[in-house]
Amino acid sequence: MLEAIILGILQGLTEFIPVSSSAHLILLPWFFGWQGVVNTLGFDVALHLGTLIALVVYFRKDWVELLRTARRKDGMIWHILIATVPAAVAGLIFRDAVEGLRSPVLIIFTLSVVAALMLFTEKVKKGSEGIGMDKISRKDALIIGIAQALALVPGVSRSGITIVAGLMRGVQRQAAARFSFLMSTPIIAGAGFLETRKLVLSGDAAVRPDLFLAGIAVSAVTGYIAIKYLLRFLQNHSLKPFAYYRFLLAFVIIITVWTNR
Repeated sequence: MLEAIILGILQGLTEFIPVSSSAHLILLPWFFGWQGVVNTLGFDVALHLGTLIALVVYFRKDWVELLRTARRKDGMIWHILIATVPAAVAGLIFRDAVEGLRSPVLIIFTLSVVAALMLFTEKVKKGSEGIGMDKISRKDALIIGIAQALALVPGVSRSGITIVAGLMRGVQRQAAARFSFLMSTPIIAGAGFLETRKLVLSGDAAVRPDLFLAGIAVSAVTGYIAIKYLLRFLQNHSLKPFAYYRFLLAFVIIITVWTNR
């Protein structure tokens, strides 16, 4: 139970802060030798359901407005759906292959590459300036959506890569983060549905409802806090602290892998 709670806290914080939740959920059990139900992709997705709750609750007013304006051709909900398509297609095609991508070496690479992209983007773009979310075009949405598809690979970070893509398209930093969170909602919901269906059909006795419910509840609460914190933080700060953290985490993994050879 303690492991489930710890991973729930970790998921809630790292799903929205651009440091890669998948990397942390893979690495923590690896570091401490945790086995069993908390070290499976199915449990990862259960934690994502908690963060889905956080998203829906935090952005409930946004979703009401999005649905209210859905009949308009330029409604933002259509941009969100466009941004959802690349990751949805990639997830359906490569889902089984992605489940096996849990190598520390791969995570070192993706953590470092996206960290470098963050620093580069902050150097060439002024995230405090730029267009608001209401000015994002369908082309912008598609490009940001393609970036979201890359986040299927552990260590990339869904929020990190999509915020970077938004900044490169001239979107203001906080607006890019807000769009990133809204567009992630259908993807997280879809992934949760597919994996839940898979677990139910498998009849896997290793699935403990108490652990899953604890993980979902904790990740929902911490996820809500993380969303609120990040949006406020990005009003006046860049992505640089997160990039430096990613480099530090990659370095720690390198040292750990080297000493355990």
